[in-house]
Amino acid sequence: MKFRERDILQIEEKGLSTKEVEEQIEIFKRGNIKVNITEAATVGNGISKIDSAEKRELIDLYDAEKDEYSILKFVPASGAASRMFKALHNFIDDFDPERHGLREYLDASGDADLQRFFNHIEKLPFYDKAIEKAKKNQSNYEDLSHDSQTKILVQTILESDGLYLSNLPKGLVPFHKYNQHTATAFEEHLFEAAEYAEVDDVAKLHFTVAKGDKDKFKGEWKEIQERLEDKTKVKFEIEYSYQNPKTDTIAVDNDFEPFKTEENDLFFRPGGHGALIENMNQLDEDIVFVKNIDNVVTEDKVQNVIDHKKMLGGKLFQVQKKVFGYLEILDKGNVPSEKLDEIQDFLRKELFVKSSSNQELFIENLKEKLHRPLRVCGMVKNEGEPGGGPFLVKDKNGVISLQIIEGAQIDNDNPEQAKTAREATHFNPVDIVCGLKDHNGESFDLHDYVDEDMSFIADKTKDGKPLKALERPGLWNGGMAKWNTVFVEVPVETFNPVKTVSDLLKESHQPG
Repeated sequence: MKFRERDILQIEEKGLSTKEVEEQIEIFKRGNIKVNITEAATVGNGISKIDSAEKRELIDLYDAEKDEYSILKFVPASGAASRMFKALHNFIDDFDPERHGLREYLDASGDADLQRFFNHIEKLPFYDKAIEKAKKNQSNYEDLSHDSQTKILVQTILESDGLYLSNLPKGLVPFHKYNQHTATAFEEHLFEAAEYAEVDDVAKLHFTVAKGDKDKFKGEWKEIQERLEDKTKVKFEIEYSYQNPKTDTIAVDNDFEPFKTEENDLFFRPGGHGALIENMNQLDEDIVFVKNIDNVVTEDKVQNVIDHKKMLGGKLFQVQKKVFGYLEILDKGNVPSEKLDEIQDFLRKELFVKSSSNQELFIENLKEKLHRPLRVCGMVKNEGEPGGGPFLVKDKNGVISLQIIEGAQIDNDNPEQAKTAREATHFNPVDIVCGLKDHNGESFDLHDYVDEDMSFIADKTKDGKPLKALERPGLWNGGMAKWNTVFVEVPVETFNPVKTVSDLLKESHQPG
């Protein structure tokens, strides 16, 4: 493909090469590759259900050994709050208190989330500030009808002369109102991490943020640091990173030619959360907990979350010790056949990896299967919440392993694949603990364990024109496809995402 000189300069400014861009264009031409799911991972077949006695043992193991490791909590936090407030923006555009009443509008909308929002609006953590600001901005507020007041209140929550919450990163929206303060999701992540990611009275956290938001997070930390460190008796080390521009991907038109903007430039888009494997690869910690920014609970409910985080951490320690021990045996050579059988049994029964039986390459094959990053993933029973599912998947080399698969990766036109997908009992809440170093203490290069075939093509528009966008393999999907994986059931109470503003009215976000 021939690029103009200005195209080449633009590509190089991104930190990319023309060869990399050409490879991306070839992916568009190839199209999405559907995965080959062989079975849904279920309890007893890919997902461990841990009883109370074993849970206690794993928590005790984690507490006893965590100080021997460097530990960090990794939080993808670049999402904007605008999606949280989408229904409210639509309300402002559509609702005219001069033409119809609020109740009439809500009944006609059929939007249960919006109805819950207005039925319990006074329970929102920013309600009092919004009322105060609305009265200040609108001198005759008290004289207006209730419906007019309601519209002004919503405008005050969203717009620039009010609280402007929809312009914030989601991590800095007030989530929980306590007696003496209001806490953002950012603060709740810190509070939670103090209980399981602390080593020697220091908790390390890493937030991936949008480029313009770093100072906002730092400003919030300055506001809350003294209160939080006094309360937890823990010091916090907080790092921030941005999605690297070189992980952006080229967009193409329907003829698979590079999409050109109205200024006649190439158009690049962020490569999705899978691009964050680059950020994670820069970390030097042994153990990394991964959790999304909007999945937090109030302080009075956090102990259950902490216990299950420790349980997952203890499970990682337990499995990692076995893996390291087997690798040390294999490295020495002259391994008895019964030990080789034991290792193969471990791979098959505990990691659910079907290994090659080629005797000539047997030891090297076992080493290759074991010598990988390790992740232990919490899985929640599916009760209608969206999220990727756990499956046993066969790759193009015929190797079967545990994977987290999104619905878009499944070939629903294939009746057998669609049937297998419907048999899924659990979903992925992004509750993951990772072991990023090998048995020699060396960090893995995480790029080596990405399945590039799991990239995803989506139809989008720009300047009113259609385009095709490329998302890199998802962070916990194709981005970790070649890791060793353990799935453990965790209770639904540990999963409390805030996708819409009315989710803040759920019990898990209302302090007891």
